[in-house]
Amino acid sequence: VLAQLPLVPKCTQHGISYFSLQVISARRAFRVSPPLTTGPPEFERVYRAQVNCSEYFPLLLATLWVAGIYFHEGAAALCGLIYLYARFRYFQGYARSAQQRLAPMYASACALWLLLALAALGLLAHFLPAALRTELQELLPRA
Repeated sequence: VLAQLPLVPKCTQHGISYFSLQVISARRAFRVSPPLTTGPPEFERVYRAQVNCSEYFPLLLATLWVAGIYFHEGAAALCGLIYLYARFRYFQGYARSAQQRLAPMYASACALWLLLALAALGLLAHFLPAALRTELQELLPRA
């Protein structure tokens, strides 16, 4: 029973809430009323950081569940938490300056690619013919 995986979606929900509250705070600080999405560069960076993070959360959740079900739940949860931490750092960096978002963005992309690779390996092992599956499963960790 995928014990570690529910932690990551809960953290994701908290991250989305935190990012949204930061946009509300920036709207107040820079006097940008909804539905406007433009204003001072400081506001626009916070707004873009929130939107960019929100755009990738569905991809994170889909690959997280597939990797957890078909590969290994612990490895998937660890990759998901690393991704969320990198996205949090991305948000903080982007809010300060556009340049400071780059290193965390690359880190989160690596974590997401790794999660995608784990999901693909798990699916491959699950749907391969039995003879090939036996050989591949010896290489994969047990859940």
